[in-house]
Amino acid sequence: MKSVLITGGTGSFGRAFTKYLLADPECRRIVVYSRGEHAQEEMASEIKDDRVRFFIGDVRDRHRLEIAMNGIETVVHAAALKIVPTAEYNPTECVATNIGGAENVVLAAIRTGVRKVIGLSTDKAVNPLNLYGATKLAAEKIFLAANNLAGGQCLFSVVRYGNVVGSRGSVVPLFLKLAKEHKSLPITDVRMTRFWIDMRGAINLVQLAHDTMGGREVFIPKIPSVRILDLVRAMDRSYHVVGIRPGEKLHETLVTEDEARHTTDCIDHYIIDPSHIEEPDDLVPDGFRYASDTNDEWLTVEQLKENFRGS
Repeated sequence: MKSVLITGGTGSFGRAFTKYLLADPECRRIVVYSRGEHAQEEMASEIKDDRVRFFIGDVRDRHRLEIAMNGIETVVHAAALKIVPTAEYNPTECVATNIGGAENVVLAAIRTGVRKVIGLSTDKAVNPLNLYGATKLAAEKIFLAANNLAGGQCLFSVVRYGNVVGSRGSVVPLFLKLAKEHKSLPITDVRMTRFWIDMRGAINLVQLAHDTMGGREVFIPKIPSVRILDLVRAMDRSYHVVGIRPGEKLHETLVTEDEARHTTDCIDHYIIDPSHIEEPDDLVPDGFRYASDTNDEWLTVEQLKENFRGS
């Protein structure tokens, strides 16, 4: 990627992705686009490289997006309101950012001649139970349908995965903090499972999408699952049950049975393509479902301890 704009670029993913891109000498320009001036100031003090430009702007502002995208080849759209309870309490704000913002990114990219746009989505967009998930589902649809508007001049695809381990808002940093303080760990339900992806895995998926996308695909990584109780055991702490929050699921789903009709197994990832017209033996089996509770790959307590070592 030679010239890249990252919306929400001061978040956990944006910071890590910027550092990843800077390791490539062919990368000429990175535009970090976000609303927070303090977050940009902190990131600028941490990453000192003339190839990085910081733009204060909101994805709700299409005109500002068009200015920031001038001369950009690739856009990675990571900006979103993501906290589930906050979205429930402020639904119109969540809709304006996550849905309206996605539409603005699409139109600005087409108007400025961007070649590729990759939207970051979430397991919560699959059969959504909360407003955040519903807005991310709508954003996915907007991105995939954008290929009809662009006529092949700009390609739009989506990557879909769960919470990134260690990212802002994920449970692992909280558990590690409480474990170091020798406190009991709060869990919502002893049956809960989650997919496990680290930041490098998320970055690799975006790179894969960029390198292979033809437009309108949803890229999904093959990743292990973890049991919430195994997380607790790996930290050797006691726990207490606090109950499931409204809109929260026991298990994560990344591919549904209905999506299986358009899903291809690509060895280390899946691709959902609604326009897929290959032979049936090119697709996953009928009734296929990729979920954290029925996954074939699980991390053991020992593997989790190895992950935490040095944290």
